Amino acid sequence: MMEVEYQPTSLKDVLIEMKDISELMVDLAYSAVLFESHEIAGEVEKLEEVMNRHAYQARISAILGARRVEEAESMSGLLQIAEAAERIANSATDIAKLILRGAKFPQKLRNALPEAEEVTVRAEVHPDSLLDGTTLGEVKLQSRSGMRVIAIRRGSGWIYDPDKYSKTLAGDIVLAKGLGAGITPLFTMTGAKPQPRKEWVQAGCVDDLDRAVALMIEMKNLSELAVGLAYTSLLFTNEDIAEEVVVLDERMEDMRYQFDLWLLEATRRIENVEYLRGLIHLSSFAGTITSAASAIADVLLRDIEIPPVFRMIVRESDEIITRLEVEERSAIAGRSLREASLATVTGMVVFAIRSRDGRWKYRPGRDERLQAGDLIIAKGRRDGEERLAALCSSENT
Repeated sequence: MMEVEYQPTSLKDVLIEMKDISELMVDLAYSAVLFESHEIAGEVEKLEEVMNRHAYQARISAILGARRVEEAESMSGLLQIAEAAERIANSATDIAKLILRGAKFPQKLRNALPEAEEVTVRAEVHPDSLLDGTTLGEVKLQSRSGMRVIAIRRGSGWIYDPDKYSKTLAGDIVLAKGLGAGITPLFTMTGAKPQPRKEWVQAGCVDDLDRAVALMIEMKNLSELAVGLAYTSLLFTNEDIAEEVVVLDERMEDMRYQFDLWLLEATRRIENVEYLRGLIHLSSFAGTITSAASAIADVLLRDIEIPPVFRMIVRESDEIITRLEVEERSAIAGRSLREASLATVTGMVVFAIRSRDGRWKYRPGRDERLQAGDLIIAKGRRDGEERLAALCSSENT
């Protein structure tokens, strides 16, 4: 094991990186399963090494920074958040190792995953390709491929949240996120060839496999949603949203119970149960993520003093979170998410909506209609927040 040496650094900077890395590792772990990709799984393992260094730095910085009881209480909250991010990262690494060891997953899970969420892909920039020596803005990567680059690895170094001025070079590893249709254009721009999808194991005759896969997809979406809401609750000091995270964690427990029952029943009807092993680990992964999100929200619910620096941590991280109200006569009032094309126009993704009567809608579909008075929670790039705010405001109609 490589020895980690403490280097004086800002706790805020360390926590920003830990938040960004843990969320990136979740994206990559699910995508490694989707594409059964050893290469993407390998990127998760590389990120774990970075996360371990940051976790060590966070602990030492917190110890050195607490001189009084009040400071120690504040630091305990930040450490709880850092430990939650580390738990997420460790679980993502477990999924990556599962892929590297050749775990099997049912074909129906692969078929369902692209419909559930955007995918994250990995591509290497080849010499003399369109991306060799150019900036992301010069090649208009996002508009031409529909994929947005969320990280670039150059050797052992990482560039998180690259912007249009970020230059890519031959040998760089580009990690991008978007709809499946953008994969081929992205690989064309990097000069690489998309890896052919492997034929997954067929489960045999299991009548309720569709129900199990649908449940697994819901668990995946719920786990990612819980993390977003947890950070949102701290950013806006909103206990209502923190309570929703706790409810999601309880709901996840119920879903895992149902899922485990199905797995036990399925073993009686399938001769080769090897592919069920992967589903067991995925279920555990989703549960760990949601539990870690609940631990983040717990900092607020237990009235632990949250220093102002935390709000800076969330605001300055890879993808920012924003909370906006849809005003009367605004450009998007009465329109569906599909009609408003928010993701395309603003680059922000709406992952939760609270209606005027207080009910929450998680992972709203594209046909979800926005009404005046709705509170929307979205995340994305910083430059998209202003555009989204303009669409929610009645002053711009």
